[in-house]
This record gives sequence, structure tokens and C-alpha cells, in this order.
Amino acid sequence: MRTIPLAVTILLFVNAPAPSTPTLAYLGPVGTFTEQAVLSEADLAQMELVRFGSIVEVLRAVENAAVDYGFAAIENMIEGAVNATIDTLAFDADLLIQREVVMNVNLNLLVQPGVTLDDIEHVRSMPVAYAQCRRYLADHLAKASIEATNSTADAARELADTKRTDTAAIAPRRSAEVYGLEILAADIEDHPENQTRFVLVGRDGITAPTGHDKTSIVIYQRADEPGSLVAILSEFAARNINLTKLESRPTRTGLGDYCFLIDCEGHIADQVVGDALRNIQMKHGRVKFLGSYPSAYGTAEEQESNRAGVLEADRWLDDLRAQIR
Repeated sequence: MRTIPLAVTILLFVNAPAPSTPTLAYLGPVGTFTEQAVLSEADLAQMELVRFGSIVEVLRAVENAAVDYGFAAIENMIEGAVNATIDTLAFDADLLIQREVVMNVNLNLLVQPGVTLDDIEHVRSMPVAYAQCRRYLADHLAKASIEATNSTADAARELADTKRTDTAAIAPRRSAEVYGLEILAADIEDHPENQTRFVLVGRDGITAPTGHDKTSIVIYQRADEPGSLVAILSEFAARNINLTKLESRPTRTGLGDYCFLIDCEGHIADQVVGDALRNIQMKHGRVKFLGSYPSAYGTAEEQESNRAGVLEADRWLDDLRAQIR
């Protein structure tokens, strides 16, 4: 074995390129719920974080290889799907979900110091945020105009910049701290225990199975006819695969033409999940695979229980086939 002199070893080490830090795009500015969710994940917080002004810009940056990963809200328990994320993943980008993060969300009415409810004529926030506060707005600010911003923190930042005393922002508590605003009313969302689900996306690579996973797909029907959705759903039911989400979205090709977004328990590596998706692709329509990744809901034991009947049937069939001569 050839021995390399110590001085040469040191020189080689010094000149070796340093491993690059992955870059992660998320919805800014400072103080958004998305930022809080990113920072709650230790490994993501260590990445080089890049803020963008809209969810679409975040996902396009990943698609165009300007960054390695993107992080965006995809669903809220009160308002439902975040359409900017759903539609970009379904129609405009070829990205794969790597992880989901679920975070409790509390919304607050932020104002300049000294402003009262009677002073407020305008309320500004991200549409998916103020839609979670309809009851409060109807009860306390029915005459105020509701105006959209790109993010909750954007509403707070713009309010701080303009110093308007006739305007309030709906935003996280963190935004009040960052932008020097006062919390006039706290926790104004319509339902307690409000949660938002975020996803980490990348250009390639399917996360390895953990035994407690979720698979997301989009199904474009081959033919819109009676029973077509039932036929698709039967592929999951026949294999005892539990669906955690089913949603229709217009395909943008014509009125009345819809595709289906489905989340199901299990991983593409699981025999039953792979078999179901293969049959759907073969018989019912085109499947766009959005990813298999660790699930933030339920337990591995619950998923295993759901699969037990199918696995037992597989063993029964294998025993019969073993008798073929």
C-alpha cells in the first residue's frame, strides 16, 4: 500500500471542495407560518433558506433548479386545499413530495399601537387565512373591506411600512414581534385546534418506505361516464387501502372536466398500493404520481391493520399457486 505524505494529505484536504448546503425555498417575508414550520424541522432549518413572494414562485424555483427544495402549505383543516400549491403540483410542475409537516395555526388581528376596532376600515391577509376567520370578521368587522396579500406576514409588513391606522392585518403572533405591531385580538380563527399541513418537495427521488407512509396522486379520467369514479375507488377498496383525502379539481381543459387528487395510506413500494395504481393507470386513466412519504397522521400499527386482510388473501393465493404442477 502506498503511503501519502502528511503534507500532501493536508493539502488535498484543504483544496477539496466543501460540501454544498442544500437550498430551500419558502413563502416569505420573515414571520410567515411557513417559516415557523420550516424552523420546526431541525434538518430543514440548517439548509440555506430562500424566501419568495408567492407559493407559485417557490414551486417554480424548485422546478427550474434555482433551489434544491421547496416548502409550501397544501391544506388547512378549516379552509381545505391551498389551491396555489395543489394546482402547481397537479398541472404545472413535475415535483415529488418528500415530507409533510403539520403545525397548529393561530391567527391574530394586528394593528398599529393605539388602534381600536372602531378605527378599522380595511383588513388585509392571505385569502386562505382570512377565510379561516369569517365568523370573527362578520361579528366584529362586518363593514371593513377584506383585501388579499401574498402571505400573512406580507400583510403585517405592509401595515408596519405604511403605518396606517385604518387597517388591520391577520397574521401570526411572530409577525407582530417582527414588525412592531400590536395584537388587538388573539386567536380569531373560527375553530380551535386549527392546523395546516405543509409539504417539502424536490425534483426527484422517492422517500424510502418507513412502514407509516402516505402516497399522493392525481388521476385524470380516461372517460367521464357514470360509475367512473366508483371504478377508481374500487381499486383501493378491493385492496383495503384507506384514503385520507379525495378532492376534485377542474382540469383547465373545459367546463365540467375534473381530475381527482387522492392521498392514501401506504407507500408505492407496498405491493397493494403499487397494484392499485397500476390497475388505475391501465384501466381508468392517467396517474400523476406526486410522492410517497412519511405520514404525519395515525400510526404504523393502524396502517398495518388496514393491510392485514389483503396480505392474508395474498398468502392464501400463494399457497394455492404453490400446488400447481
